[in-house]
Amino acid sequence: MKTILTSAFMMALWLMLSGIYKPMLIGFGLVSVGLVMIIVRRMDQVDGDHVRIFIKPVKFIFYIFWLFKEIAKSNWAVTKVIFSRTMPINQNLFEVPYTQKSDLGQVIFANSITLTPGTLTIETETGDFLVHSLSYSPEDPETLRDMDRRVTAIESRLDL
Repeated sequence: MKTILTSAFMMALWLMLSGIYKPMLIGFGLVSVGLVMIIVRRMDQVDGDHVRIFIKPVKFIFYIFWLFKEIAKSNWAVTKVIFSRTMPINQNLFEVPYTQKSDLGQVIFANSITLTPGTLTIETETGDFLVHSLSYSPEDPETLRDMDRRVTAIESRLDL
């Protein structure tokens, strides 16, 4: 049942993203989905490794909206830096501690940092991320601590 639902979801996503409903394209989509499902099933038989998703869906949706707002604000700040005559670039590498217990939470946090224009998660260490900032300001670590707190709040099981 899980395989059928996953295949149906992947096919619906394929059709939605392509926007073209010609028989040949639908056939390519079916073949692609079939090949991906065969590969995934074989990979599952070899290692049996599963990603467990323990997040609070409602809080995650609110987090996504908050992240979009932060991306827009950061995008505006980077645009001002780019269009400034003096280009006030103050690059800096700094460490940001994370408090997520799950791998998924850590991935969400690291990708949220990278999605925000002007910042990039470069390296992961036990307990912290190395972050590059295009125009560093002293409040950057505090902003990222707030992001860390929000990502930790969407984890549903903290005893992982």
